[in-house]
Amino acid sequence: MGVQVTEHSGASGTVRVGSVVRVNGPLVEVRGITGLSMLELVALGPQRITAATVAISGDRATLQAYEYTGGLRVGDDAEGTGRQLSGLFGPGLLGQVFDGLMRPLSSASTWLTPDRAPATEDAGTLERVWQFLPVPSVGATVAAGDVLGTVPAAGSVEHRILVPPGVGGHLTWLAPAGGLRMQDVVARVDDHEVHLGEPWPVRVPRPFRDRPAGAVPLHTGQRVLDLLYPVARGAAAAVPGGFGTGKTVLLQQIAKWSDADVIVYVGCGERGNEMADVLDGLSSLVDDRTGGRLIDRTVIIANTSNMPMMAREASIYTGVSVAEYYRDMGYDVVVIADSTSRWAEALREFANRNGDLPAEDGYPADLASELAAFYERAGRVTTLGGAEASVTIIGAVSPPGGDLTEPVTTDTQRFIRSLWLLDRDLAYSRHYPAVSWTGSFARDAVAIGTWHVLNGDAGWPARRARATALLAEADRLGALAEIVGPTSLPGHERMVLLGGHLLRDGVLMQNALSDNDGFCSAAKGAALLDMVLAVVDACERLVADGVAATTIEQADHGLVLRAREETGPADTEGVRERAAEAVRLLEELR
Repeated sequence: MGVQVTEHSGASGTVRVGSVVRVNGPLVEVRGITGLSMLELVALGPQRITAATVAISGDRATLQAYEYTGGLRVGDDAEGTGRQLSGLFGPGLLGQVFDGLMRPLSSASTWLTPDRAPATEDAGTLERVWQFLPVPSVGATVAAGDVLGTVPAAGSVEHRILVPPGVGGHLTWLAPAGGLRMQDVVARVDDHEVHLGEPWPVRVPRPFRDRPAGAVPLHTGQRVLDLLYPVARGAAAAVPGGFGTGKTVLLQQIAKWSDADVIVYVGCGERGNEMADVLDGLSSLVDDRTGGRLIDRTVIIANTSNMPMMAREASIYTGVSVAEYYRDMGYDVVVIADSTSRWAEALREFANRNGDLPAEDGYPADLASELAAFYERAGRVTTLGGAEASVTIIGAVSPPGGDLTEPVTTDTQRFIRSLWLLDRDLAYSRHYPAVSWTGSFARDAVAIGTWHVLNGDAGWPARRARATALLAEADRLGALAEIVGPTSLPGHERMVLLGGHLLRDGVLMQNALSDNDGFCSAAKGAALLDMVLAVVDACERLVADGVAATTIEQADHGLVLRAREETGPADTEGVRERAAEAVRLLEELR
């Protein structure tokens, strides 16, 4: 018997209906939908389960379902929608929690069902009224990216309504100040209507003018990153580490304390309690820049481990599309994806169900291309409106068993600028953040050093170079001391071991739960590092002048080790006073 194809006209045009011929978990095969295109969404069965087209062969198509397919049967209707997976971007994103398909979770029922309305049709989103304040005058000539008006927001981020990409001309009508809903028209540019809310396909990068040269650092508030392995605004970074090494806490610290304007936190396949901790922490913390809550400049995309697998695959694209939306307004945005390994596992499971030829560890052969498509959407750009803004992507990698040679970890390193490798031995010795100084790197360190020199910190490159050299030499001598004993080493080498200890415990270690130490300003971090280097110099002078190494090692170095906890987050002067006192006390050993 042939497949019945139904095609009839509805209120929105021709409706193309085929039928389901195979269901295998999230993989669904359909037949008979005319004119189907790649990535087009299809509504499946009586619950209208959302699925995306990933392969087409003749009149037969393979779909990946974004919802649980239980109850879907062979012969059920499959209706083409004519659109890709899109989010409705407009006022009200900040401070909210959405699923991987950009549907609000804050107002969702306790049990999520497949028949929930898509993001572009959610009644609560569409009916809410927003106060619109116009900016230009009617008759003005506007281009893509120009500001048409603003919507007051609860936090520090002013929501700007822009002329959409591809639109430009004379502003023939502009809505007056007042209340508007998401689908209301705010302006007419020639014959094009601009709505308050803008749908945008999440897999399509938003356009921009160009990428400016040079690098500008993103300050994370975590000393080991800002001092040794910095990340530039608009760059990409990865945080690989095994279970228990502190990935989630480090990412949460970056979300809380980085100097970005907007944070997009994507929980991709992580446990629900971790997402609850993120939401609770951001809701309770005060933003020092505005006095408001940190959650008021944060968007959370939650697709936890118990949610549909393929919605996990879409969630990172949803998150980076939200980031690009705010980037176009002129803001610096950080996207935190925790974790890309769970996302890659979703790709692997679907590829296996589809019968694709597996590559290393069973992952699909195009894993590297998929990772590149995600990380390449990071960038510091000149927007269509002429502002300089950025999207910085930080992705966690959770290698099974801590195996850092597995495909997701190795492929990710090809597309990132900074690697913050978490070391299990450091974590088990309670050294947090457990960022390894032997396996981490920052490819933009030279460019960021140039920025620091041009912006008043001429000693930044030399300070970083000396700190990394001290750590490497201390590790080498430490391995030697385990064999021959530290007292067998010459005095100046014992001072290197002491300096490595002071650097690790007095600067690189950081207490996420401390009011003084959870966040560290750039100036205080530089002062702490300068203090340790000054103490090391003083110790080496003492050894050169004949003071016994044992005497120096047994001296009280508490002033140095406790400075990070006993001075405020930005108390640079307090650190400098301690540094002077520590050096003075050492000089008394002569």
